[in-house]
Amino acid sequence: MTLKEKDRAPDFSAKDQNGNPHALSDYKGRWLLLYFYPKDDTYFCTKEACGLRDRFEDLKGKAEVLGVSRDTVESHEKFAGKYQLPFTLLSDPEKKIIKAYGAQGLLFTKRISYLIDPQGKIAKFYPKVHASGHAREVMEDLKRLQS
Repeated sequence: MTLKEKDRAPDFSAKDQNGNPHALSDYKGRWLLLYFYPKDDTYFCTKEACGLRDRFEDLKGKAEVLGVSRDTVESHEKFAGKYQLPFTLLSDPEKKIIKAYGAQGLLFTKRISYLIDPQGKIAKFYPKVHASGHAREVMEDLKRLQS
């Protein structure tokens, strides 16, 4: 199933880098950037995460940020600590969220993102994320969508 803009975002639940549970319903009433990436601590995944980290002060108050990969809670904890990531990373080793959002690739998780509106609908789908400019692109879209 391919998700598109205006579709209801599939519900999910997973543990973050601290072992705390998160579900889509936790973000009701708020904007959410749900971004998928292949692997912790690899070149482009680090570049994307650090780009979001560097724009986090701009994003704060506009949208929550959740990163999702197949990596373990422990791997996420190390990755978030090493790069001082101020947002949540969800562990999806069974690929339930990855599959629900169409992020499963042949070998690796696809680098895609979704902006989910406060009503739980997909406001923007990013089918081809460029690691270095993604944070800027998301900020521009949030500004447009929230005005």
